[in-house]
Amino acid sequence: MMYQFTDDCLIGVERLDNEHRELFRIINDAMELLGNEFKEDKYDDIVQLLKELRDYADYHFRHEEQYMEEIKHPELLIQKRQHMEFAAKMNELNTIVDFREQHEVLEELLKYLVTWLYRHIIGSDIMIGKLQPVEEWTKRPKFVFTEEYYTGITFVDDEHKELFRIIEDVNQVIVHEYVHDKYDEIVRLLEELKNYTHYHFNDEEEYMEKIGYAGLEAQKQAHDVFIRRLEELDLEEMDDHQQQTLEELMEFLTGWLVNHILHMDKKIK
Repeated sequence: MMYQFTDDCLIGVERLDNEHRELFRIINDAMELLGNEFKEDKYDDIVQLLKELRDYADYHFRHEEQYMEEIKHPELLIQKRQHMEFAAKMNELNTIVDFREQHEVLEELLKYLVTWLYRHIIGSDIMIGKLQPVEEWTKRPKFVFTEEYYTGITFVDDEHKELFRIIEDVNQVIVHEYVHDKYDEIVRLLEELKNYTHYHFNDEEEYMEKIGYAGLEAQKQAHDVFIRRLEELDLEEMDDHQQQTLEELMEFLTGWLVNHILHMDKKIK
């Protein structure tokens, strides 16, 4: 099995798309090495593969972050954190290659690469160049479901309206000047949002499966990224930095949902 760089992974920035293709090529090299039954000792190959991956990922991440900085992309800090997590995982794998069974290291590397890279491209990189600069987001008065967000699928539009309603509730907590301890309200809204997004994504995916929609797998990956982002929020850190956490959450919610609807959901019908 070889992993293909499909149109689902195109973000529309030629240089970054080409670098993503190269990362997929490295993944397939790892896949080929794992399946090579005629080579017993793969230690040198694994070390070289990890080095190539670290070096190329670092090269690519620098370009990606530089481009995002130039266009004032609002998710630059989020991307930097994800890139640092990737680098940390590569360093971790490099330290265990001397102590773990080679096949096991390769399997762990492949599983991580395929999951991380595909999710990262579909869930984060796909928005590069599509989001307005951060100062434009701050000019938005309220989060309103407008005509441009209609997909033409009634139940999908109704559920999107409800998501907008929950996000507007988040916005109201942010701007409420007389409530200093917002922790309980944050937790309640997050729980409501997680429950409703699960419900909505299941509905949407069942519909796409029913009509045989070709982009179903990409949609599932994007949905998974959104849910995972909500589930990974640190409630303790949130309690210590309530206002900052709310503002970052609002930025993520508005950016992700608007662009997911405009660039993915509107293609369904």
